[in-house]
Amino acid sequence: MHSIKIIRPKLQLETSLKKYCLLATILFTFITPAKLFSQVDEDQLGTWYMYFWNTSIKDSRWGFQGDFQYRSWNAIDDFEQRILRGGLTYTLPETDIKLTMGYADFLSGVFGNDDSTSWEHRIYQEALIPKKIGNRFYFTHRFRFEQRFIGNQNFRTRYRYNLFLNIPLNNTSIESGTVYLAFYNEVFFNGQSNIGNGKSVGFFDRNWAYAALGYAINKQFKVQLGIMHHTTPDWSKNQMQFSVHHSF
Repeated sequence: MHSIKIIRPKLQLETSLKKYCLLATILFTFITPAKLFSQVDEDQLGTWYMYFWNTSIKDSRWGFQGDFQYRSWNAIDDFEQRILRGGLTYTLPETDIKLTMGYADFLSGVFGNDDSTSWEHRIYQEALIPKKIGNRFYFTHRFRFEQRFIGNQNFRTRYRYNLFLNIPLNNTSIESGTVYLAFYNEVFFNGQSNIGNGKSVGFFDRNWAYAALGYAINKQFKVQLGIMHHTTPDWSKNQMQFSVHHSF
């Protein structure tokens, strides 16, 4: 009789622990996908060349913005991706918060000697929320929601959050002749795990961590040269980035 009373709580505890361990395993598997074998050369420096533009419609709160990007797995000749993107913007009254709805067209290549490509069409909505702290720290929060139409895959969505920070060095604002530091970190999360054809992805999609030196040529043009560390569940890689930022 006494031995039964002692063993029963132990059995209940072991059963509970097994249930919690099983639940934790399921959650961990969902959030963190298994690392797959990748043929991407993680030691090879990739290059991204980018042109960003934005403009306002006269003195209204409406405008347009977009970008063109060419990405290579190496210096220039191993095609990674071409991006064309544009959107309609609206700045909320009495704020600097800018909302955008737009469309993007992607053509993506494969690492190495394989010349095959795949396409993606994307609709997106985003909010840019700037915040200045002190005299020199210019933060911007960007929230973006994407609806993705990818060749030979199910319809997918993705959530992105980017925190930008610009720090002017020789002025208190980024004006003509200003040298500045530019940083950002953007994290991506998938909205669905099943992407079709028996394939699935995890909740975490990728992360971009970036640091650069920038120069404001004038009120309309800024240039940046920096390094971005690109991390996915399957590989991580450094990318050199050269970007032109054009306001008109």
